[in-house]
Formats: sequence, structure tokens, C-alpha cells
Amino acid sequence: MDTQRHATKVVIVTGAGSGIGLATVVRLAREGATVVATDIDAGRLERVRTAGAEATAILADIGLQADVDRLVDDTVRRHGRVDILVNNAGINDNFLPAHAVDDVTWDRVMSVNVRGPLMLCRRVLPGMVERRTGAIVNVASVGSFKGGTSGVAYTTSKHALVGMSRSIAWYYATDGIRCNAVCPGGVQTNIGATSVPRETVHLERLGPIHAAGRRMAQPDEVATLISWLASDEASNVNGAVIPVDAGWSAG
Repeated sequence: MDTQRHATKVVIVTGAGSGIGLATVVRLAREGATVVATDIDAGRLERVRTAGAEATAILADIGLQADVDRLVDDTVRRHGRVDILVNNAGINDNFLPAHAVDDVTWDRVMSVNVRGPLMLCRRVLPGMVERRTGAIVNVASVGSFKGGTSGVAYTTSKHALVGMSRSIAWYYATDGIRCNAVCPGGVQTNIGATSVPRETVHLERLGPIHAAGRRMAQPDEVATLISWLASDEASNVNGAVIPVDAGWSAG
């Protein structure tokens, strides 16, 4: 671990209270970054402190424009700018297929997994363009490549996040801004109640696909890649969509 890798950099990490988000906060803070950690759950945000990471914790729902505005405004007021954005927050869809998904589930998954990252990118990009530097890392999923890892809302949202990442990478490359996506497979996270199946028949069909996954990763295995992609070491990596799934999507 390079304790100066992100020295002087100001970072926002969403979904920071558990799993990949918490591991990313800890790693970036130990690598010298000034980290702003945000989560919708105050209890989970407390884990940032108990994990020993030096970070500012801000409670926010990234699916709400007002919360996104407050998060970015508070960060800029405290630290002057945003150099790195890690869009990690995400929810599942109870494995609901297209014929069974309800509007509430669809809208909430799209709000957190797609609209939230877009709103955050939209708020931080003007400052990055002005400074002609910046890095965005979006946490997508192995479900960005496959149709059989979750329900229709989650799968659609993670495909959309890859498209968003590529569009931003292409459009802002000449402004010195990079945007990449990491696509984890099975990871020991706290995605919680949204992963509880509501359609057992659909889950039974997904079973053999899930069984093909090589192993469950530890969150820091993903955080390590996020840190590298956000760093100057990855200065020529832009628009990449990188599986972190032990070869699951290769088959």
C-alpha cells in the first residue's frame, strides 16, 4: 500500500458504510486521500469511524437530487473541490423477472443504481473540467455482461452504468477526465434485503449460473482495483470495463 498514492486528492465514496464502499474508504484514506464517505444508513456510516479510517461522514440518499447537491456542496465547502468520485452505492431487485417486477422496485433500483451516479457525475464534472483533471470509478457488476445473474431491474441498471461510464470517458477525455467501471462478481457485502428473492422459480433458474462463480471475493480485492483506476498510475486507462470476478464472466 502506497501511503502517498492519493495525497492531496479529495474523494467522494458512496455506499461507504459496508462492503466494497467501506473497504474503498479505508484504502483511499490510508493512501493519503481526503475522503468524504456517504451512505443512506447512519449506523453503517459509523463503521467508517470504527474501521479506523480518517474520513468525513455525510448521511445522504443518492437517489435524491437535494441530497446529492448537499453532499457535493458540503464537500466543496470543506475541501475546495472533488478530484475523485467513486459511485459504489447500489441495491438489488429481489431477483424479480420482467413479468413480476413492480414499479416501486423498478424506480428505486434505477434511482440508486443509475440516476444517483448520473446526478453525482453531473455535479462534479464541471469542476473537473475547469481544473482539467479528475477520475470517476463506477462500480457496475458481472450483471453488466450477463442476463442471468439477478432480476430485470438490477441487470438493466448495471448495463446502463457501463454505458454511462463509456459515454463520460469518451466525451470528457480531452478535458483530462477519466471514467472507468469495475464489474465485481460475488463479493461478501451487505447488499441486504434487496437480495432476498421474491420469485423462487426465477431464483432456481439462476442457481446454476451463480454456482459457476469461482468464489466470493473480499471487498478489499475490489477496492484495490478502484484505488488504482482512480490514481495517476492509471493515467492512460479510460473507458475500461473491468471484470473482478475470478473469471466468472469469461465462460
